[in-house]
Amino acid sequence: MLTKNNLAIHLSHVKGFTHPKLQLEQYALASETASLILWAAFMNNDIKGKIIADLGSGPGIIAKGSLLLGAKKVYCVEKDRKAFAILRKNIQEKNAILINQDIQEFNNKVDVVIQNPPFGTKNKHADKHFLEKAMQIANKIYSLHKITSRSFISALAKDNNFAVEQLIPIKMQLKATYSFHKKPKHNIHLGLWVLKRKV
Repeated sequence: MLTKNNLAIHLSHVKGFTHPKLQLEQYALASETASLILWAAFMNNDIKGKIIADLGSGPGIIAKGSLLLGAKKVYCVEKDRKAFAILRKNIQEKNAILINQDIQEFNNKVDVVIQNPPFGTKNKHADKHFLEKAMQIANKIYSLHKITSRSFISALAKDNNFAVEQLIPIKMQLKATYSFHKKPKHNIHLGLWVLKRKV
C-alpha cells in the first residue's frame, strides 16, 4: 500500500503546465499539497472504489493520485486545450475518462469531487462556479481555496444544503509562474474544505 510520502514522490513525476493561462488562474499544485489533499480523502474512505470527478483537472495531478489510491473511475474535466494535451500524456489509465470541455457542461453524477479550482481573483466568482457544479453532481466534496474564503464557502454550503465537515489549513509554496511574480517562491495560505450534503 502507498504511504502519503510515497504518493507525493509518485506525483512529483506528473508533468505540469507548459503554457499556464493567467485568466484561468493556472498554477502548478505542489506534489506535497496534492498528496495531503488526496490522503485526507483516502483516510475518510472517499477514494478507494469510488467514482470521482476532478473538475478543472489541469495536468491531472489530483486525478493521478486518485487512481493510484484505488479510485474505481475518475472523470478529468478540463476546458483548456494545452492543459488537456498534457493531461492526456499524464493520465493513460483505462478507468480514467478525459473530457475536454467546460465544467458547466459536465453533468455526470459521481461519489466524490476532488478539485483545485481557480481562486476567483482574476475571474470573479470562478471558485463559486466550481463549487456549485460540485454540489450538483456529488454528495461529498474536497475543494482547495484561499483560507480567506471561509465565510463565503460556509454561506454557499448552507444555501445548497451542504455542511462543512472539515477545514484543513494548508500552507503552500507557490513558484513564480507569471511575469508579475517578483520572487521565485512565496507562501500562500489555503484551506481544504471537506463538504458533505445534508441528509
